[in-house]
Amino acid sequence: MKVTEILNKIEENGFEAYIVGGYVRDHLLGIETNDIDICTNARVKELIDIFSDYNITSNEYGSVKISSNDLRIDITTYRRDLKYNGNRRKVEIEYVDNLMDDIERRDFTMNAICMNKDGSIIDVYDGKKDIENKIIRCVGNITDRLNEDPLRMLRAVRFATVLEFRIEENLYKELKRNRHLINELSRERIKEELNKILVNKNAKVGLKLLKDLGFLPYIGIDYKENIIYISDICGMYSQLEIKEELPFSKEEKENIKNIKNIVNYGIIDENVLFNYGLYLAMVAGDILGIDKEYIADLNKHLIITSIKDINITSAEICKVLNTKPGRIIGEVYDELKDVILKGELENNNNLIKDYISLNRKKWLNEGAVI
Repeated sequence: MKVTEILNKIEENGFEAYIVGGYVRDHLLGIETNDIDICTNARVKELIDIFSDYNITSNEYGSVKISSNDLRIDITTYRRDLKYNGNRRKVEIEYVDNLMDDIERRDFTMNAICMNKDGSIIDVYDGKKDIENKIIRCVGNITDRLNEDPLRMLRAVRFATVLEFRIEENLYKELKRNRHLINELSRERIKEELNKILVNKNAKVGLKLLKDLGFLPYIGIDYKENIIYISDICGMYSQLEIKEELPFSKEEKENIKNIKNIVNYGIIDENVLFNYGLYLAMVAGDILGIDKEYIADLNKHLIITSIKDINITSAEICKVLNTKPGRIIGEVYDELKDVILKGELENNNNLIKDYISLNRKKWLNEGAVI
């Protein structure tokens, strides 16, 4: 599918259609993207009729999405946004027929450039010039734009980080003055923007910008100057001080906690690989500056990778110790794991039984139930 095909179909049905926003900006910057925003004076019902043969979805906010293997296209009806809430959902909007009204609602000049099907540019706010000068500038009245949607404050930082642009002086001042507006944003929206800042190679620049603007207390994070950039998002979060809960998944929470544990341990050894696995060891190793090949080789030569690999059953342990199942079994397995990983004991059933028998007094004196 080609985007010109979509534009042509809309125009063939008597409507206007333009590519707008991030795709045009990235096109001018020489960046490839598969996400395309199209604006049009056609309403959702009309768009559904036009693209009845396509794989489309629509929503209540005047938008139709078309997906193919290579493109993700979002077609939105011209509108004027009258009111927002912190989730960046339009509480009140007005559909309009005028492209200029739609352009006026855009956040930054670099995102307010339109392109028609022939590649001709409509640039009302000199966004192309700002792109050339690497400047992030607001469309229209800055205070109005920020109050309409406080998420634009974090988006400004994200664009400055990712694109290596400079925030225009007046916008910078207003961002700093209105930092309290971040409190109006949902924690989900904050995390989405923070993720995009943290996974970028310029993450440290982005964090410093958030700090200089006074955003960190409102986001609910802090960080140390010696933070190490790594490409893994959980690895980045593990280095932050999270003062206000962010909507992490259960897996993310567990990964962040475990990466912190490994980093605090300070080394990557057999026990780390056994207890946490290769992925978390690699992430923590990145932070600690430990060579990936060393970690991979260490993992490759692990004698055991789980308790199940230890060549003795709990029933056999009970028999050797003449005891009933209980906490002592876990204690025995923990020690066996350590000595086998260190190469001090071969993972052989008879040798393991001999080891347990030789050390039985130690375990039985540690509160075993006999």
